[in-house]
Amino acid sequence: MDYKQLLDKAFTQLPNLSVEQSDFKIPEADSLVQGSKTLVKNIEQIASRARRDKSEIIGYLTRELAAPISMNGQVMEINAKVNSASLNEKIKKFFTTYVICKECHKPDTNITGRDRGYVTISCEACGARYTVKSY
Repeated sequence: MDYKQLLDKAFTQLPNLSVEQSDFKIPEADSLVQGSKTLVKNIEQIASRARRDKSEIIGYLTRELAAPISMNGQVMEINAKVNSASLNEKIKKFFTTYVICKECHKPDTNITGRDRGYVTISCEACGARYTVKSY
């Protein structure tokens, strides 16, 4: 057998490594600017989809938007006018940094530790562990 035949034989014996498509979609904020405030009606659904407590998302958005945020029942109130594109960009950044695994790109992660300004993220799907700067 020549090299090409050996290579073809080796490739036929490899498992299928194609990337499986996930039906996971990062949720968009259902937001409304009302006076000098921005109201987000679906913060509970966003937190549920992220598998994180809504206080973690609120803390992240407070820092990113440099505006105080409070809860009024089920509605998150941002004490600033924030357009929906900017808000959705910040939410997407939260998901890509703190929710979606950097190795397998699945959203099956948990925050397992916090230490000196960093959080440790563990993936349930592939077992990866890594640290990112805390929010």
